[in-house]
Amino acid sequence: MSENRKPLLGIVSKLPSGTALGNSGKTHCPLCLGLFKAPRLLPCLHTVCTTCLEQLEPFSVVDIRGGDSDTSSEGSIFQELKPRSLQSQIGILCPVCDAQVDLPMGGVKALTIDHLAVNDVMLESLRGEGQGLVCDLCSDREVEKRCQTCKANLCHFCCQAHRRQKKTTYHTMVDLKDLKGYSRIGKPILCPVHPAEELRLFCEFCDRPVCRDCVMGEHREHPCDFTSNVIHKHGDSVRELLKGTQPHVEALEEALAQINIMNSALQKRVEAVAADVQTFSEGYIKAIEEHRDKLLKQLEDIRIQKENSLQLQKAQLEQLLADMRTGVEFTEHLLTSGSDLEILITKGVVVERLRKLNKVQYSARPGVNDKIRFCPQEKAGQCHGYEIYGTINTKEVDPAKCVLQGEDLHRAREKQTASFTLLCKDAAGEIMGRGGDNIQVAVLPKDKKDSPVRPMVQDNKDGTYYISYTPKEPGVYTVWVCVKEQHVQGSPFTVTVRRKHRPHPGVFHCCTFCSSGGQKTARCACGGTMPGGYLGCGHGHKGHPGRPHWSCCGKFNEKSECTWTGGQSAPRSLLRTVAL
Repeated sequence: MSENRKPLLGIVSKLPSGTALGNSGKTHCPLCLGLFKAPRLLPCLHTVCTTCLEQLEPFSVVDIRGGDSDTSSEGSIFQELKPRSLQSQIGILCPVCDAQVDLPMGGVKALTIDHLAVNDVMLESLRGEGQGLVCDLCSDREVEKRCQTCKANLCHFCCQAHRRQKKTTYHTMVDLKDLKGYSRIGKPILCPVHPAEELRLFCEFCDRPVCRDCVMGEHREHPCDFTSNVIHKHGDSVRELLKGTQPHVEALEEALAQINIMNSALQKRVEAVAADVQTFSEGYIKAIEEHRDKLLKQLEDIRIQKENSLQLQKAQLEQLLADMRTGVEFTEHLLTSGSDLEILITKGVVVERLRKLNKVQYSARPGVNDKIRFCPQEKAGQCHGYEIYGTINTKEVDPAKCVLQGEDLHRAREKQTASFTLLCKDAAGEIMGRGGDNIQVAVLPKDKKDSPVRPMVQDNKDGTYYISYTPKEPGVYTVWVCVKEQHVQGSPFTVTVRRKHRPHPGVFHCCTFCSSGGQKTARCACGGTMPGGYLGCGHGHKGHPGRPHWSCCGKFNEKSECTWTGGQSAPRSLLRTVAL
């Protein structure tokens, strides 16, 4: 259902359920619960402080991908691809969803910086009258103003020094309280290779943002353009992935609603059956009370088994829904609030995550049903010498116990109907005694699988099903018989379809002389003759087989198929013999 989890060699405390949900998840770390400090974006699209990630217990995994890792980071995107080799890699578990995070070569600090979170933290701090913000220059005093030209937060002292310098004299300074209505006050994003240059360009060949110096150096021959010119193409590709992910959220929500409904129905059904059992057992003394307790325990076991299955499916769907919501919410927030550059920086992580989520398989239907029935008229054996009645029936057909019966299982004739019977049983090997099961039958020619034979399935309403089909051509056929989309015993099996049965045109006689009434011209396929010009066989004469046989082909079995081909070995006169 979800991503593969790998075992932890150390001890990692799992984040309590419900943490980091809501708007606080955009500005507060799910581990320390404080405002983000150097937030890092994980491949599962959860954001955690750098120091909090460094405190997690790492574990070793074997990486056979070489240098081409799917963990995107600002540090790793500038690394040369290494040849494939078997090497050890360090990983951690996401404290929110428990997904495995393969750390790049630079460790936690090489993971992608969540610039959206940085901007949200700044806005959050501004709403609190600037508390918590320190000067970008001296990193000592609290911020009073912001330079809109440099996009730097300055204290009172550094603000005065900023105005005294010739290069920054005419920069626009704004009080922090005037920035509360802004939606973005982020800092320029600098190139990790050239820290003095801002990332303003995008290399299409390397699929990453670059600065002016990068274009003049390593990316000189690569097609590059300004981020504002390429954001439409790359943003649209992310939006297309988002469109494919959003329907899964609705489907999962509906599936969870169905799980809750089924769980409620199961609870009500169990309570109803338990009440029936209790009422039925009140009229008996010790034997019936023991039988009642036995039935209630059996019912409780059924409830536990079914409920455990539902709870497991529910937990899996809830986790998948949480993963889907995280992907959708983060991507929507990125596309609506992120700058062009921020979208391009995080595009790799987002695209990889959405692709993984879109490939996850899940069932939108409850894995169990509420088919529990109390049968008070059914005998339950004896208890302390008393004949007791009442059983709990959850009987369902078990394909592995179902059997096939009939003479036509492995043989058939062309253009003649062949049939066999399917006998359905439950897991205990007992006959179901009822119909209504989903029976699927396929008859496929071995050499022409694209031309199946249409089978007919007749429900006898007693747990048996009459299955018939009419092959059009001779050959080897494969027959599939499935119950609940599972093969029954002996399925699939092969059937050899022979040519249509050829009847004998002659007579089954003791000799030609007797069957023809003494005609001299009557012949027999056995080849026997008689003296005096008789062309057919006679008792005790040359060529007579000494036993009854067919005049047309000479076979001794009266119910056999005729092998006469109409050649010279069987003259027409032998067909005109008279039956005994």
